[in-house]
Amino acid sequence: MTVQIKVYSDYVCPFCFIGKAAFEEAIKGKDVEVEWMPFELRPSPSPQLDPVNDPSKKYMWQTSIRPMAEKLGVDIKFPNVSPHPYTDLAFEGFHFAKKYNKGHEYNTRVFAAFFQEGQNIGEIDILTKLAEEVGLDGALFKAALEGRTYHDVQRQALKHAYEEADITAVPTFVIGDTVIPGVAGKEVFENAISQEQQKT
Repeated sequence: MTVQIKVYSDYVCPFCFIGKAAFEEAIKGKDVEVEWMPFELRPSPSPQLDPVNDPSKKYMWQTSIRPMAEKLGVDIKFPNVSPHPYTDLAFEGFHFAKKYNKGHEYNTRVFAAFFQEGQNIGEIDILTKLAEEVGLDGALFKAALEGRTYHDVQRQALKHAYEEADITAVPTFVIGDTVIPGVAGKEVFENAISQEQQKT
């Protein structure tokens, strides 16, 4: 039985990037179908995080985020793009990529661009370059973002996450009937997948 999995995440959430690595290690070779679900932690016009100038955020990075990443073997850098960009455009790009069966590749590229390369994923030109790197048509992609072609699709995705799925924090992994909030080790995901497969 193919296990259905939904992963709610945001591109500027370090815990999402860290959790993604352990999750993807856990699902290798398994009969699963993963759907990536957009979730904006701070949608416009909410105040943007400015971690470079916020001592509490730097402290959290040093004491919580970095040690967790090191423990799980994830290469992550403190993002010097500050304030953090809104992620609505990046997610509209994801919907475009998904249409062309490149959603997963795009997701991975955008996360890496922000947390490993310090790129500003709020800028259309940067997102277009990333889209091209995963094999998407840059001109079509840029036109879709400039024309806000997927604006309503993204609004609906957020409505689903906030109201229907009742997601309050990310990452959240929904594996069949099992909900795993936050970063988890590979074994936790493997156990949840195994339990779902045994239900048939």
